[in-house]
Amino acid sequence: MPDDPRSDLRRWVKQRIDAGEREQLVARPPKRAAARAAAPKAPQAPPTPPGIIPMADRARPASSTPVKQPAAKAVVVDLFGAAAPAGAKLAARAGARTVPIAGDSMQRIADEVNSCTRCELCKTRNKAVPGVGPDDAGLVLIGEGPGAEEDLRGEPFVGAAGQLLNKILAAVHFARETVFITNIVKCRPPGNRDPLPAEVAACEPYLKRQLALLQPKVICALGRHAGSWLNGKVETMGALREGERYYEGVRVFPTYHPAALLRNPHWKRPAWEDIQKVRAEYDRLDHPR
Repeated sequence: MPDDPRSDLRRWVKQRIDAGEREQLVARPPKRAAARAAAPKAPQAPPTPPGIIPMADRARPASSTPVKQPAAKAVVVDLFGAAAPAGAKLAARAGARTVPIAGDSMQRIADEVNSCTRCELCKTRNKAVPGVGPDDAGLVLIGEGPGAEEDLRGEPFVGAAGQLLNKILAAVHFARETVFITNIVKCRPPGNRDPLPAEVAACEPYLKRQLALLQPKVICALGRHAGSWLNGKVETMGALREGERYYEGVRVFPTYHPAALLRNPHWKRPAWEDIQKVRAEYDRLDHPR
């Protein structure tokens, strides 16, 4: 009695599977199927008779376990567009410092800020406010954004809040010209409103490049907006002042913005406590035991 053709077919399919091959039928979109049906068909090789394994398949290992391809290494794009290992972000949280861009400088950043059009604030500003201070400042103070006086002069903290900041710094023996002062946004938000997330995102690369160049010993965040940015999430000033905060391994001391102290004098006591901690940490790092 002749063999059942179906048995031969099953045996042939099993041999193909043992050789590691897989086939899958995929439904075609109607338009593509119709287009292919109308197109002339290419000549096809005659089907392999049941029970015969093609020569090309005999070279494959007879294994039903699919060979795993090595997974592509995950990468993240750092601030400056360079590829970095996926663990780079975790390393930054652990204290790794961002390496400055080759050839970057504070003057280059200032020039870019002054001609920046990344967000809508460029349409309403008088002058951009990149920041002031020496390139090797050990203490960096970061505020929220320029006010009316700063917008006119192109320098941060020169109005009433700036005069109070100068007094606070002098009280703990910091001269203004020895520290670097800047803001998370470099142009004045209209009406001194809070900066919008898109505006902060547009200015963020400038601030990160400044911090990468400065490599400060200590950072003082003036106000909850600056403190939240350095912290990586939005929190109240009361919460920000609790515990220890770090940015790339640098100790951060969030405190009240000088403008807030002018409106609410009862915050001057905690602000004074914070700035004394800044001084103590700076001295500890400047003169380690």
